[in-house]
Amino acid sequence: MDFTECYADTVSRVAAAARSGSRRQLRRLMERGFSVDARDNRGWNALHEASAAGSKECVQEILSAVNCKKAVDNGHEDVVKLLVGKGAEVNRTHTSSCWTCLHQAVYKGHSDMVRVLAQFCNLEALDDHKITALFVAAQYGQSECLEILIKAGANVNTQAADLATPLLIASQEGHQACVDLLLDHGADPNVSCSQEWPQFPIHAAAQFGHISILRRLIDVTDRVCDQSDGMVSPLYTAVHSDQTGSVELLLKEGYSPDAQECITNLGFYSPLSVALFNATSKPVSESLKLLLAAGASLSSEEWTYALATDTTDLLELILEHRWIPRPETLTTNYSASHRQGKLLFKLQEVRELLCVALSQVHFASRWLPVLLRTGLDPCCLLLHPHMLEKAESEVLNYLLEFVNWSTLSPPLKLILNQRQTKMTWRPSTNLDSIPSLSHICRLKIRQVLGPDLLMRTSIVQKLPVPSSLHDFLRFQDIVEPSYKHPPQSPVINRVQRSQRAHQHRHVL
Repeated sequence: MDFTECYADTVSRVAAAARSGSRRQLRRLMERGFSVDARDNRGWNALHEASAAGSKECVQEILSAVNCKKAVDNGHEDVVKLLVGKGAEVNRTHTSSCWTCLHQAVYKGHSDMVRVLAQFCNLEALDDHKITALFVAAQYGQSECLEILIKAGANVNTQAADLATPLLIASQEGHQACVDLLLDHGADPNVSCSQEWPQFPIHAAAQFGHISILRRLIDVTDRVCDQSDGMVSPLYTAVHSDQTGSVELLLKEGYSPDAQECITNLGFYSPLSVALFNATSKPVSESLKLLLAAGASLSSEEWTYALATDTTDLLELILEHRWIPRPETLTTNYSASHRQGKLLFKLQEVRELLCVALSQVHFASRWLPVLLRTGLDPCCLLLHPHMLEKAESEVLNYLLEFVNWSTLSPPLKLILNQRQTKMTWRPSTNLDSIPSLSHICRLKIRQVLGPDLLMRTSIVQKLPVPSSLHDFLRFQDIVEPSYKHPPQSPVINRVQRSQRAHQHRHVL
C-alpha cells in the first residue's frame, strides 16, 4: 500500500466534508456526534483535510467548536478563556445530544469555567431533551455551578420535554444543597412535572426516601395534593416504593392515610390498597403497618386481600392495629375512637368486613377463628342466612358452638334442617341437644363483658372463678376447623376475580 496516497474508504465522513469545503455538511455531521479526530491511513484528520483544501470556514468550524469542547472536557480554564476571547462559538452544539460547552462544563463540575462561560453562553440553550445547563447542575448535584447559573439569571423553573423541573430532579436524586438553592431563589414546588399525572417534587422525594428534602418540601408544597380529587398524595409514591421513613414523616405531618381515590391516575383506591397489593408478592411492609396504625380506612377491596386467601397473616396484622367494636356501639352515638390503645373500626368498615366475609365463605375455616378470637360477635354472621347455607359442615359446627344454637330463629333452623336432610351438614354430637348450663353461662358472661374484652384482654383473669375455667370462658376449648382446599391461583388473581363478581350483602 502506498501510504502517501489517500484511499477513499479510509477517510471519515467528517474529513471528507472538510476536504470538500462544505461547512454546512461539516457542522451537521459534528452535531450528530461524528468524531473530527478519526484519522486515515496517512494519520490525517478533518483539520488536516480542511487546511490542505484551503477551506478557512471549515478550519474555523473545527477549531471553534471542537477545541473549546476538548478544553472544557479536560478542565483547561485558561484555554477556554483564550478560545472564548478569540470568538469560539460557545453556543454551538457539538454532540448528538445537543449539549453546548456550558452543559459539558456544568456536568464536569468545572465551576470556574462555568463562571467564565456564563458571561458569553446562552443560559437557556436546550439539549435534545429540552434540558438547560441549570437542569444538568441540579441533576448531578453540582451546587456551586447551580449557584453561578442562578446568579447569572438562568431560569430556575425551566421544564424539560417531559415537564420535569430542576427542583424535581434534585429532589429525586437527593441533592439537598441544590434543593435549598432552588427553593431559596424562587423555584416553584407546585408546578406539575409530568404529562401523565400531577407529580410534584414532593412525590420524588417521598418515592426515593430523601427525608431531609421531603421535610423541606412539606413546608412549601400546597396541601391540595393531600386529599383533593384529581391530585395524588405523596403517600402513594412513598408506599409504592416502601419508603418507611417517608410514610412515617408524611403521616406525622398530617397527611391523610386515606389520601384520595387514584383509580384514573394510578389504578389504586388508596395508599393502603397499594401496600396490600405489594404484600401479595413480597413480605408485609412497615408502610402497611404504619397506615393501619394511622387509621387508614378498609373498604371491600382491602378486606378482600385479607379474606380471599388461605393465609391469615394480613388479617391478623390488621387486627393487631385495629379493634372490632361491640355491635351496640356501632348503632349508637358512641364517641370513643380507641379501645385498649387500638383504633376502633368504623361502622362502614365493619359492614364491608362482614359483606366480604359472607362472599368468601370458601375461606371461612381460615378467617372465622381469627375474627372470633379478636372479638367479632358471632351473631353478626348469623344475621344473614348465606353463612348457614354455604359454610362447610366443620365451619358451621364451629360457628354454632359460639352461640345458643337452640334459640336460633325458625328461618335459620329451617336452613339447618334442609342441609341436614340433604346431608350437606353433619352436626357435631352436642348440637343435637340443648346447650349445657356452663355454655349458657359463658354466653351470658360474654354478653355482659362484650366479646371484644372477653376475647382480646385478660379481663377473665379478674373474675371470681377458678383459673381452670379461664380457657373455657374464652371458648378456647372449641376445636378450630381445618382448611381442606388449597387455592389454585395467586391471591391477586382471586382478589381481582372477587372484585368483579362481588355481590353486596346487607349486613348490620
